[in-house]
Amino acid sequence: MSKKQSHPAYEALVDSLREEHGALTTGSLFGMPCVKHGGKAVLGAYDGGVVFKLGGDAHAEALALPGAVLFDPSGNGRPMKAWVVLGPDHEREWPRFAAAALQVS
Repeated sequence: MSKKQSHPAYEALVDSLREEHGALTTGSLFGMPCVKHGGKAVLGAYDGGVVFKLGGDAHAEALALPGAVLFDPSGNGRPMKAWVVLGPDHEREWPRFAAAALQVS
């Protein structure tokens, strides 16, 4: 599976978010499937997990989880400071951080 390919757990998250927040759209960000709120990307499928645009306490909490990393789409050591990747080990946490990402947008 490509690092930028959608997966069933991500699709379930997107479906749940659409039920709760009807004004969401989907698109592409750096070649990965993403969810947009107000025209701005807030989360996307990446490497079997999800990358979230976060701020404040939610950002710190996400980065404190084991295995969480800042998103580096280029792979050249230039991470996007607001974006955190949470792998499949943290699937139960995805809805909480998705809600926080929607607040950032």
